[in-house]
Formats: sequence, structure tokens, C-alpha cells
Amino acid sequence: MFSFFKKKPPAAEPAAVEAPPAPAAPEPVEPAGRSWLRNPFAAKPEAAPEPPPAEAAAEPVARAGWVDRLKLGLRKTGSSITTVFTGTRIDEALYEELEEALLMADTGVKATTVLLDDLRRRVKEARATEPAAVRELLIDAIADLLRPLQKPLVIGEHKPTVVMVAGVNGAGKTTSIGKLTRHLAAHKASVLLAAADTFRAAAREQLAVWADRNYVEIISQQGGDPAAVAFDAVNAGRARGKDVVLVDTAGRLPTQLHLMEELKKIRRTLVKADTAGTGVPHEVLLVIDGNTGQNALMQVKAFDDAIGLTGLIVTKLDGTAKGGVLAAIAQERPVPVYFIGVGEKLEDLETFDAREFAQALLG
Repeated sequence: MFSFFKKKPPAAEPAAVEAPPAPAAPEPVEPAGRSWLRNPFAAKPEAAPEPPPAEAAAEPVARAGWVDRLKLGLRKTGSSITTVFTGTRIDEALYEELEEALLMADTGVKATTVLLDDLRRRVKEARATEPAAVRELLIDAIADLLRPLQKPLVIGEHKPTVVMVAGVNGAGKTTSIGKLTRHLAAHKASVLLAAADTFRAAAREQLAVWADRNYVEIISQQGGDPAAVAFDAVNAGRARGKDVVLVDTAGRLPTQLHLMEELKKIRRTLVKADTAGTGVPHEVLLVIDGNTGQNALMQVKAFDDAIGLTGLIVTKLDGTAKGGVLAAIAQERPVPVYFIGVGEKLEDLETFDAREFAQALLG
């Protein structure tokens, strides 16, 4: 087991003769697993009694840069909502315009109703008199609605940690796997990729490129049974002492029943490979395209019913006017959102924070 965060502090300097002996610092306690919180891929800086070194500020600075990119990515979604608050009165017309803007952002009827009811209560309790104050209260309401989706992805409780990844074609599934692999490998986690999309040569080739870039191993078989590849990968990961096994499955639509059955078979096979009884697959992730709006919600429901999702990766939020779909997911199928993406670069995939998202949406 290993941790992205814990490092043993440097040995203390010997105390001067005239000075009283300094109390010994307690040894850090190693966590049960590696909890990917705000920046899951950055190592925690070493503790120091003096002002923190320059590198200690790297993570907050990087996070601030990420928030700026998130605001830029969500500007199309947020602009239609924020224009509601340019008036001078808080009246029924404002709530009607806000309802329309939320629905246009694909927040969904249920989530929109919950948000507006909550907002009216907050406005009354705060005795707000300016539309600008209503905007701040809406940020609070959205953040509270989205908070159940904010959960860390834990790596390291089991070895190997087996992660099964699904999604429709074009959602960015294989690219997201590559980005996760890059971050894991950069922090000394040994990764094994399983190319269980066996019938599409381009998918295997794309995954193989990521494997080469990150110097990780890959289990692949042309035209073979996807479940068999997944089974072999788990056994290989265990035999080779890998930390993580990432299983890439074929992209499919939930309406393609025969392919959904194949996906269920892969999951059942992974369970059979769990000879140690650790709960394989430990994570079942779905990659969804933020541009698809309410269709993304339908995908979450369908895949969750079929294979039991444990988390989501939401991609391509940059440039979409449908970023409100996360509110719909939180209201109707609150599967945790582990990561969100606003671009193709490595740093454009980050952990999800409910308040950051709400602020960026109305920023």
C-alpha cells in the first residue's frame, strides 16, 4: 500500500545546549488508502516549522488555474443564467426567467424545482433586496445540491485496485483512461491496462499509445473475448504486483442491448477473478460527455442499472451550454463525480468540487 500524500519529515536539527529539548514530532500515520481529494495527483509537501517552501504553494496555485479554466469552460452555460440577475428587482418575473435559464442549461425539471424552492427560502431568510444577492444565494443552493456528488476516488486499499471504465463512443473514455494512467505512473504507481475493446482496432491502438507514452504494460488480444481479456488482466496484475488495473471496455449506447449484455459479462468475469474476495471490480466508472445534457443523465441511469456504477468522469464541459446536467444527476441518480474535464490537455482533467463548480457556473 502506498500514498500520494504521506512523506516522512526530515530529521530534526540537534538542539542547542542552552535550549530546552524540543518535543519529538509524532510519526505520520499512513492512511488506509490514497484518497484523491482536491488535487489527487500532487504529493503533499513535507511539513516544516518555518514558513512553507515555495513548492508548498504549488498545489493552491495549480488549483486556482484549474478554477479559471473551469469558469472559462462553463461560460456558455453560466452566461444565460447570470443575465437574469442584471435587473433591479426581486420579483416573480426574476424567478420565471431563472427557471427558463436553468431548464435551458439542462438542469432538468426536478432539479430546477428543488433549486427554485430552496432559493426562495434562502432569499426570504436572508431578506435579500438586490438581484446580485440572489445570485450568491443561488451559488449556495447549487453547491448544496451538488455536494452528494463530491467524493474522493481511493486508490491503494487493494492491490491491485481494479477499475472498470465504460462509456458511449465519442465520450472521451479511452483518453480519460490515458490521462489517469499518466498521473498514476508519474507518481510511481504501477499500472496495467486491459484493452477489453477487442473488436475495434483503433481502440486497442489508442490505448497502446497511452501505454507506450507512460511506460506501462498492456494486456491486449485482437478479436478475442473482452471478458477473457479482463480476466487475464486481473490475474496478470496480481501476479506482477501491479497497483492498479484499468479495464477499457468497448464504447456502446445503452440501447445496444447485446453490447450491454457483453458489458455485464465483463463485470461478472471480473468478480470471478476476485479469488481474494476484495470486491473486484473495486470501481466501475462511466465517462459521459457534458455536451449531451439530459442524454447523459439517461446514460447514467442505464449503465448504473446494468453494471452498478461507483463513479463518473464528466468530459468536454468546455464550450457546452448544458453544464447544468450535473444538477439533474445529483437530483435523480447521485452517482459520485470523481473527475471533470474542460479540455484535451492533461491538466484539464481534475477532481470535482461542488462549490468550485457552482461558483464557476455563475462566475
